[in-house]
Amino acid sequence: MSTNTDLSLSSYDEGQGSKFIRKAKETPFVPIGMAGFAAIVAYGLYKLKSRGNTKMSIHLIHMRVAAQGFVVGAMTLGRFISTFLKFLFLIDAFPYKAT
Repeated sequence: MSTNTDLSLSSYDEGQGSKFIRKAKETPFVPIGMAGFAAIVAYGLYKLKSRGNTKMSIHLIHMRVAAQGFVVGAMTLGRFISTFLKFLFLIDAFPYKAT
């Protein structure tokens, strides 16, 4: 076994807050998707008490599908905008890149 402890682990030196901010600058539609996911889940939990005769499992499945659809839609929209701006206008849509 190797006992070399001089490895550079720069990705582990970064704090959670600064890592999230860096990732948000690189791909801004991911945090939008996360916020939408949280909002849909919160709304679904709020509406849980007035679901009527709908079974709990059906209500939770609908809530999960809506939340996942929002996240996928946000990521797809972000990729479309990035590709559209990059290839049609020859500009980088999100100039922040990982170093």
